[in-house]
Amino acid sequence: MRRRLLQLQIAFFRHLAVPGLALLVVIGTAMAQSGDVHAQDQSGKPPAASAAPAADAAKDSAHKTDEFAEAAQAINGPAGNPECVWLGRRVVVLMYRDDLDTAFRHLDLYDRFGCPGGHVQAAFRCLTRFFGAIDPKVPDSLTAHVHACWINPAAQPPAAVAAAAPAATATTASGSTPPTPAPAAAPPAAAPAK
Repeated sequence: MRRRLLQLQIAFFRHLAVPGLALLVVIGTAMAQSGDVHAQDQSGKPPAASAAPAADAAKDSAHKTDEFAEAAQAINGPAGNPECVWLGRRVVVLMYRDDLDTAFRHLDLYDRFGCPGGHVQAAFRCLTRFFGAIDPKVPDSLTAHVHACWINPAAQPPAAVAAAAPAATATTASGSTPPTPAPAAAPPAAAPAK
């Protein structure tokens, strides 16, 4: 009789074990996904505070649209197209950050869109003049300089413009032009390895 009772108890627990185990697994995963309710609520901000990031995103989007429109007005030809502006500026930033592998991959995309490669070269040459003015502590310093150089690759840093101004006034005051040094020969540009 004892044996029969023991077999009934084992059969009963077997039938409860599978659904009980499944229930424990489901409850455990649900609690793991939801996390600690108190940790999520510690921000102390009301739900209406989420409107601020949405406003910032809309403002940023409008700023980017304005930059593309400015580039389209200032640059004649395909270098002013939005896809060329976006990819070209990214290439220049990646070259500045010494991420040449990624820059060359972006440059391949830039070429596929029919964008002029010489504009990237001119913009980077312009950016090299501003290396001293780029402040890593200012969040948009690099992107502002890259955009300015993309719009006008002949841009000069303020110190170079100030140095050129006294030379120009000396020329007009003396009536003769001071001797200008011969420009240094630029090293030949190496073609990127593919």
